[in-house]
Amino acid sequence: MGSEPLARPVTLAVVEDHPVTIDGIRLWLARDPARRVELVAGGATVESVLTGPGASADVLLLDLELDGVMITDRVAGLCADGRRVIVFSGHREPETVLAVLDAGAAAFIAKHESADHCVETIVAVARDRPYVTPSMAHALIADDRPQRPRFSEREHRALLLWFQSMSKASVARRMGISEATVRQYIDRARVKYAKIGRPAPTKAALLARAIQDGLIRPDEVGEYRSYAAE
Repeated sequence: MGSEPLARPVTLAVVEDHPVTIDGIRLWLARDPARRVELVAGGATVESVLTGPGASADVLLLDLELDGVMITDRVAGLCADGRRVIVFSGHREPETVLAVLDAGAAAFIAKHESADHCVETIVAVARDRPYVTPSMAHALIADDRPQRPRFSEREHRALLLWFQSMSKASVARRMGISEATVRQYIDRARVKYAKIGRPAPTKAALLARAIQDGLIRPDEVGEYRSYAAE
């Protein structure tokens, strides 16, 4: 997995009601050789974490169950405020994973998944790059909901190249089209999803939709290849 240094560490805020879990996350971050993520706030409630340094953190890591209460309904509001939300939960049923992704979460990490997955997901989300954890892949592949948009062959090709961490300019060169056309293909995909009530405002959300609908396989995305065999 990549561990290249960043211009500055990604700042992370954690909403988690078990201090031992926050301590564990802090240890995971400290073990990253490049020290790419800095924990700037942690606490047992959304309100306490988003007061002070946590308010401007690059990424919010959110436990879904706080003090015995599920807070799935808070995800959409946090995402609508412009926050990059990663859900971190022991509730990894496909319907739960799909619900938080539908609400706008950039990623889902199951609590049993490794430290490497946690750190790599945080860094990818901070960079607005897609990252598919095993729990996400399981839920997305299992999704059999009927509403699926249709894409042309060229729309599909442009999306796949873009998801493979290519810039829009690189996709344009590869396909022999203009960068404006690539943007049009991506925007058109977002419009198609919005029209059927499954908005995909971010790159990560659009990738999630594409995997859900069988348009993209998880192993076709560069971020996933490094651990697809695990």
